[in-house]
Amino acid sequence: MTTPTATLPAAARTRRPGAPEPALSWGARTGPVLAVTLAVLVLWYLAAIGLNAPGAIERVLGGPDGTWSATQLVQTTWAMQRPILPVPHQIALDIWHSVRDWPIDSPRNLLLHARTTAEATLLGFGLGTALGLLLAIGIVHARTLEKALLPWIVASQTVPVLAIAPIVLVVLGSLGFTGTLPKAVIAMYLCFFPVTVAMVQGLRSPQRIETELFHTYAASRWQALWALRLPASLPHLFPALRVAIAAGLVGAIVAELPTGAQAGLGARLLTSSYYGNTVQIWSALLMSAVLGLALTALVGLLERAVLRRHSPAAQGKLKS
Repeated sequence: MTTPTATLPAAARTRRPGAPEPALSWGARTGPVLAVTLAVLVLWYLAAIGLNAPGAIERVLGGPDGTWSATQLVQTTWAMQRPILPVPHQIALDIWHSVRDWPIDSPRNLLLHARTTAEATLLGFGLGTALGLLLAIGIVHARTLEKALLPWIVASQTVPVLAIAPIVLVVLGSLGFTGTLPKAVIAMYLCFFPVTVAMVQGLRSPQRIETELFHTYAASRWQALWALRLPASLPHLFPALRVAIAAGLVGAIVAELPTGAQAGLGARLLTSSYYGNTVQIWSALLMSAVLGLALTALVGLLERAVLRRHSPAAQGKLKS
C-alpha cells in the first residue's frame, strides 16, 4: 500500500514544511507570456487582413475585378499608409523613426510626449497619495469624518473624468494655473480614491490585542499611528499605489485632450486623430502602455525596498 507522500514529486517530498517554494526556471516563467504574446500577434495580423482588405482592394489593387493574388492582398493590407488597423511592425517602425529621426525636444518625438505626460502623472500621483493618506488617517481617527466624508469620496468616483476634466481645467485656468498643474489635478482626482480606501482598511488592520498593548504603554494616537498602524498598512498601501499610478496616467492623458496642449500623449492622440493617421494613434497608445508599465514597475521597486526594510528580519538586525 502506497502512502500519500509516495505519489508526490521528488522535490515536494524532500522540501521541508514551511520552506519556500523552489524557484521556477526561466523557461517556466517566460513560456506562458511568450505563448500569449505570439497568439495575440497572430490574431492581430489576421484581423488586419480582414479589416484592411476592402480598402486595399478598392484603392490599391484596382478593385474586385483586378488581377491580384492572395499574397499581394496580404502584403498590401500590411503596408497601407492609413490602414484601419495597423500591424505591429508598422507601429514599431513609427515609434523607432519618431525616436531616432527627431530631436528629443521636437513635437514629432514620442519621448517628448511621454515625458510631458509622465511629469503630470507623477505630480498628480504624489498629490493624490498625500490626499488619500490624510483622508484615511482622519477617517480612522474620527468617526464623524467617516460618516461625513466617505460617502462623498465614493460618490466622487461616479462622475466621469471626461465630464469633470474640462470644468477643472477652465476653473484653474481662470485662476492663472496652466501647464502641468491642471493635468496633475485631474490625475490626483483618480489617484486619491484607491489610496484612501486601501489605507482605511490597512490602518484598521492591527489586531485588538496590539492596540490594547499600545494603550497599556500610554502611547498617544500619533505614536500608535507611526509605530503600529502605518507599518501594518503597508501591505494594503502598495497594491493601491500601483492602481493609483495607472489611473493617474489615464487622468493625465484625458486632461490633455480638451486643452489643445502641444505636448503629451493625449495631445499626440488628438492630433493624429485629426489627420486620420491611425499608425500614429496606435504608436501613442503603445507608448502609453509602456509608460504605464514603467511607472507601475517603479512603484513595485519602491514596494520591495520599503517592505524589505520593515520585514521582521530587517527589524531584528536593526535591534541587534
